[in-house]
Amino acid sequence: MAARRLSPLRVAVAVLAVVAVGAGGYVGFDRWQSAHAAESEKPWFAAYTDVTVTPTFAFEDVKSARGRDVMLSFVVADHDAACTPTWGSAYTLDGAADTLDLDRRIARLEQQDGEVGVSFGGLANDELATTCTDPKDLVAAYASVVQRYDVSTVDFDVEGDDLTNRAGGERRAAAVAELQQARRAAGHPLAVWLTLPAAPSGLTTDGTTAVSQFLAAGVDLAGVNAMTMDFGEGKGSSQSMYSASVQTLQEVHRQLGVLYDRAGTPLGDATLWRKVGATPMIGQNDVRDEVFGLADARKLNAWARDQGLGRMSMWSLNRDTTCGTNYVNLSTVSNSCSGVDQGGQLFADVLGKGFGGRITAAAGDVTTAEPSATEQPTDDPSTSPYPVWSADAAYLEGTKIVWHHNVYEAKWWTSGDLPDDPVLSAYETPWRLVGPVLPGERPVQPLTLPVGTFPAWSGEAVHDTGDRVLFHGVPYQAKWWNTGDSPEASTSDPDGSPWVRLKDAEIERILADQRAGKSIPSSAATGAPSVPASAAPTGSPTASPSVGR
Repeated sequence: MAARRLSPLRVAVAVLAVVAVGAGGYVGFDRWQSAHAAESEKPWFAAYTDVTVTPTFAFEDVKSARGRDVMLSFVVADHDAACTPTWGSAYTLDGAADTLDLDRRIARLEQQDGEVGVSFGGLANDELATTCTDPKDLVAAYASVVQRYDVSTVDFDVEGDDLTNRAGGERRAAAVAELQQARRAAGHPLAVWLTLPAAPSGLTTDGTTAVSQFLAAGVDLAGVNAMTMDFGEGKGSSQSMYSASVQTLQEVHRQLGVLYDRAGTPLGDATLWRKVGATPMIGQNDVRDEVFGLADARKLNAWARDQGLGRMSMWSLNRDTTCGTNYVNLSTVSNSCSGVDQGGQLFADVLGKGFGGRITAAAGDVTTAEPSATEQPTDDPSTSPYPVWSADAAYLEGTKIVWHHNVYEAKWWTSGDLPDDPVLSAYETPWRLVGPVLPGERPVQPLTLPVGTFPAWSGEAVHDTGDRVLFHGVPYQAKWWNTGDSPEASTSDPDGSPWVRLKDAEIERILADQRAGKSIPSSAATGAPSVPASAAPTGSPTASPSVGR
């Protein structure tokens, strides 16, 4: 869970349908697929509850229906017996039954139609795979927990040293795969979630490695639950916790798509969203300036339901209450209250709204490759707001293009780099995804200037550095002396062309100066001749950006 914690699906069968695909047909199929996923699976909400925290939290006293399902945490290794599962290293399973009445309290929760899952790991202690190096003993340790509490959903909260331990990660993945297969064979399917630290840039390299290890070992992951908390420097100074959470989940969704593709199981957009979970830390986070309030919770819940996230959780049910008057320093995180004034509301009610599934429901689902996920739409220049990407063209920083019905913007000069190249980290690609092409869009017309603002380009004229010309109304400036070089070539070869198109901001400034009657220099060089604004023919076009709809 949080990096500084206080205390220790899928579409089951790929559906092939004959879809009438015309303009926008791919978008229609994608929406159909999303609707199908929504009908076949129900997302669920279950808050984490810290079993060993002091004072003991009565999770069995259900405050609301949305808080009746809980993820009990954390099962970790015994400090003195590496393969013995314990609760927070403080109680063996029998010890928790005797001292905490844990088994009896779980039974009471179930009498009230509540369900439990078990989370292994956390930050404060060693996850079993880190210390238990015998494969058979590790499988037995996991199995003893699953069987004792008769759970169909388990969660592996892997962070800190547990996450960076690659050998431990491989042991964990192999043991979980063996356990999951055995449970399925016995008619008791087991849903497996990985809970990992994340930031607006997505999962860390260690996080994506953990997912890859599980997939390579044959674990059928129910999903990856992102800790949308404690962002630190990863969050913009003015960025809200809601916004940072959304950005994080979007990146995790994208990364999962890449990881499943690499594992040979391509999945569609809707199915991938079902494999994404979110876990904010309610109220005051461990980072002093980060507070996840009820407003953030409402917005995140609405966004998550709209996207079709498969799971929503929170850290933690123990903290879902306003701090009492005796708790003065709210910027110091409490393990028994949120640190914000909740006005009688429960974060569980807000975050759990619309997540009507149950924690046990998805255990029987089997992840299957979806052939449609590999299909890519064809881009039509007449319905694309920007030029369609070409492998032969070069693009300057800030250039926008269209590829597979999405708009991308170049982060730096690039040529030949696929805009949707499946990279795990954003820094690996020169392209930034802006968003989808919208229905009814048409090519954006470039800003132009009135005839006579600058001389029209001529292949016979000599142009010196800084000279400005009009080419079909679009202004260009010479980077060096040239003659006979068409400005049109600057689009496909920006480095080799002696011409560069004036930026929109400069064109708009020139248009404003013309309206004010100011003279416009025909060259960027000092002392260059100028063209009076009045020289522009009356009624000349002054096109502005437009998007046909």
